[in-house]
Amino acid sequence: MARAHRVAIYASFSILIYLLVLLSILPIPFFEPDLVAQLLPVIPWWLLVSFGSYSLASLGWGLFTFQDCPDAYHELLQEINDANIDLRGKGVTVD
Repeated sequence: MARAHRVAIYASFSILIYLLVLLSILPIPFFEPDLVAQLLPVIPWWLLVSFGSYSLASLGWGLFTFQDCPDAYHELLQEINDANIDLRGKGVTVD
């Protein structure tokens, strides 16, 4: 099973459980109903904000550690030079 299928199955199951609890079809033990009624509508927004924060942190960390790959940088420069030489050999003008 592909990763996308697993994510879709877990997301569908989680959404189903969330809706059953939100509509009071499935009770939550050990919690007062008033507390559950206050917290459940906020959970999707909390998840959205958490995912956005995680995404921004991952992006920032990737930008912060960008120069930590000198080998990849030199390999990319070599591939660019090889491509330029190959294109010049085929008569393409490369600046």
